[in-house]
Amino acid sequence: MITDGDVISIARDAIYTIIITSAPLLLISLIVGLIISIFQTVTSIQEQTLTFVPKILAVFLAIMLLGSWMMTEMSDFMTRLWTDFSLYLS
Repeated sequence: MITDGDVISIARDAIYTIIITSAPLLLISLIVGLIISIFQTVTSIQEQTLTFVPKILAVFLAIMLLGSWMMTEMSDFMTRLWTDFSLYLS
């Protein structure tokens, strides 16, 4: 029988996996946005759309570099979840 603790443990593991796999992309986007904002401030360029292209390129590059690691993390979580599935049914 599945208990409240089991549900909380699964939810905690899921949230941890989400944070771990999304953090590199979010940090790269944040850093690129900050660099572009500093550049805009220094040069007095007030173009709102200037940050989109560098951010998209940086995130795509990060996905190409880190995509296999991210997929491995998500696959490991799903494998653990489905492996223990029979324990939740009894």
